[in-house]
Amino acid sequence: MNDKKVLIDTSIWIDYFKNKSFILSEKVDKILSEDEVYVPKIVIAELIQGAKSEKEISIIEDFIDAFNIIDQKEDSWFKAGKLSYNLKRKSETVNLIDCYIAVIAQEHNCQIFTLDEHFKEIQKVTKIHLVS
Repeated sequence: MNDKKVLIDTSIWIDYFKNKSFILSEKVDKILSEDEVYVPKIVIAELIQGAKSEKEISIIEDFIDAFNIIDQKEDSWFKAGKLSYNLKRKSETVNLIDCYIAVIAQEHNCQIFTLDEHFKEIQKVTKIHLVS
């Protein structure tokens, strides 16, 4: 174990479950075997929202036992709102949920593994680390 904490974003899980990319699947499998995986409750909610069947929901529910499920701290939403505000001032519009995920990752000292390009914009204004 190299004790790296990795927050896996919704975009990665969706592609992983759909087997869209062999390279992505290999990378996720490597992270799952070598690192500590963290999943915010908001990611669980997004995955359930997009589920196509009760079976998919059941698989998602198993996440709760398999991974470190993380949630907000007292001022996480405030920080996410402020991050979004700062990005808008730089003419960057980023989904509030992505700002929230970035804040949660910071609070739990996690790198973010995502396919979402918005996180590169977030990285320009706050210290987050992305899995390459």
